[in-house]
Amino acid sequence: MTRWAKDVTPDKPLPEYPRPQMVRPNWVNLNGLWGYAIAPKADAVPAAYQGKILVPFPVESALSGVMKMVGAENKLWYRKTFETPKEAANQRLLLHFGAVDWQTTVWLNGKEIGAHQGGYDPFTFDLTDALKPTGPQELIVAVWDPSNDGPQPRGKQVKKPGGIFYTPVTGIWQTVWLEAVPKQYIRGLKITPDVDNTQVKIEVDSTAAQSTVTILDGEKEIASSSGANAITIKFPSPKLWSGESPFLYNLRIKSGDDAVESYFGMRKIEVEKDDKGVSRIYLNNNAIFMAGPLDQGFWPDGIYTAPTDEALKYDLEITKKLGFNCTRKHVKVEPARWYYHCDKMGMLVWQDMPSGDKSVGPNKGEVTRTADAKKIYESELKTLIDTNYNSPSIIMWVVFNEGWGQFDTVRITDWTKKYDPTRLINPASGWNDFPAGDVIDMHHYPNPAAPKPQETRASVLGEFGGLGLPTPGHMWADKNWGYKGVSDGKALTRQYVKLMSNAWKLRETEGLNAAIYTQITDVETEANGLLTYDRAVIKVDVDAVAQANQGKAKPPEEIPQKTILPTSEKQPQTWRYTIEKPADDNWFKPDFNDTTWKSAPGGFGTQNTPGATVRTEWKTADIWIRQSFELKDAPTAPLLIMHHDEDAEVYLNGVPAAKATGFIGTYEEFDLTKEAKATLKPGKNTIAVHCHQTTGGQYIDVGIVDTK
Repeated sequence: MTRWAKDVTPDKPLPEYPRPQMVRPNWVNLNGLWGYAIAPKADAVPAAYQGKILVPFPVESALSGVMKMVGAENKLWYRKTFETPKEAANQRLLLHFGAVDWQTTVWLNGKEIGAHQGGYDPFTFDLTDALKPTGPQELIVAVWDPSNDGPQPRGKQVKKPGGIFYTPVTGIWQTVWLEAVPKQYIRGLKITPDVDNTQVKIEVDSTAAQSTVTILDGEKEIASSSGANAITIKFPSPKLWSGESPFLYNLRIKSGDDAVESYFGMRKIEVEKDDKGVSRIYLNNNAIFMAGPLDQGFWPDGIYTAPTDEALKYDLEITKKLGFNCTRKHVKVEPARWYYHCDKMGMLVWQDMPSGDKSVGPNKGEVTRTADAKKIYESELKTLIDTNYNSPSIIMWVVFNEGWGQFDTVRITDWTKKYDPTRLINPASGWNDFPAGDVIDMHHYPNPAAPKPQETRASVLGEFGGLGLPTPGHMWADKNWGYKGVSDGKALTRQYVKLMSNAWKLRETEGLNAAIYTQITDVETEANGLLTYDRAVIKVDVDAVAQANQGKAKPPEEIPQKTILPTSEKQPQTWRYTIEKPADDNWFKPDFNDTTWKSAPGGFGTQNTPGATVRTEWKTADIWIRQSFELKDAPTAPLLIMHHDEDAEVYLNGVPAAKATGFIGTYEEFDLTKEAKATLKPGKNTIAVHCHQTTGGQYIDVGIVDTK
């Protein structure tokens, strides 16, 4: 559970109005306890229900109170009764769903009122003609979701979670609510800012013939116009929306007897050439460099659904606090309030289209999808854009990710750009690029790299990093992984700063425009987060990371280092070693007699271990190595340099100095314990290392540097 779980109660889960860009004052929240049943797919409406579920938390989640998988062979049924709101008298009564995954059918009082397909978008049914004159109204909802047995967009959801894939989500996972509206009412809004012409276009989808739109700066009216539901309003010297100054204008829209409130931001995003002829990304005519995290949007207690609005907002607040100016919402779509918080805070958003269907590997082109799979994907992509079009924070649509479900890339990208010319279009983040869209995107782990900018496409780094640090007491499972392991929070901070500083350097040397780090939080067995999965622990030094994300960290090459114990990476260093467990438990002490051990050059391991320089072969499960070295002066700020595969423990002068689990593929810096640092002195010193190996390649080599 996260710390916000204590604030979730059955009588008022997620009580906030769920649609900030089209607000009416009177509404009824249907979140709370519903009846549920899981039954074979072919069965009719259940005669009895199996228990209670807390809506809108998905049935697989702890906060739902159920924690059960459903699967493609079953349907999930919901039942809820409600009283007709008094506001509905002489009005139409609408039933809104924020999102239900994936295929939904709804009945009211035994009458089917509609069906919907799509797991990430809101939908609405008019209940009016099925209402009983008096008494409780019975609402039944049936949901079928094949998860990864179907071709539909589903993101990271799989039946058997592991690695980069996570627990599936079935059923209602966003707010359900009722709203009474006049017979002629507003169904939707489309707001298009035009910075160059200092105007905004508001298209009102209304059953009434005429609408009036008023723009306000706070409560001050600055412009108003009426028309036949497609109204362009020009106003002088508009305040622009940006990450640093996320100014939002308020809107009031009246159409017939209906009225709603909304907001918008004046901003533009584009790719243009800089003064050196390099394609760059410009926000409001200013070149920007985007540093952001990959944001999966998963929660240990709610899976797809944040426990509270405060929790939803916290992820963005900590992202800003860490100095990021953007975030990549990775193969998931969030509730409308998440984008509202981004709009208010000034967070630039890359919005992925959720992946689905089969996949292809790097440089393998595209998949062949069935006609039905294509239709589903294209329909849900269009709905994604329609639903979130009005959010100024979204500056890029990411059409495909890493070859998963990637098909007809050029056609789909060209359609997306034509359908929404106000944003950048990323045809494929990582792996399989095609000549389309506004950016060329590569993934490169762990170190940053940059694709070559093109004539009309800017260079971006869609994923890199993945530094893994498990945090005991805050893990989803005992087994966890990272793209590259680090020993502790200090090492994670130091290596993160180095990676992001190098990414900023690529801005000047290679024309890079953005770097997306994997990732903001741990997710299930993935320990790559800057925060733990429960958001309880920030693993890094916030100020140091913020400086790096803003391009203010000192470049790594400018930090002087003095080698006081060389590694064997470039020149062989002689060690004493044994592969037999020492009989004496004091094998790491300075006065231990190691003359019976063999003498050989480091590093020790097997050939073809990534990043290793093997000079002495070691193939057993364990190795113990020792070396003595002389110091003229006590070091000022010593660091261990180590390449380990796998678990390593290091001692200096008989004192525990460092411990690392798992493996890494390069030589990296590790902090020494305070006690071990204190033992380093002029004259003779001793280092001793034990490395344990279980599977795959293996390697151990260490050294020490002094940083000043």
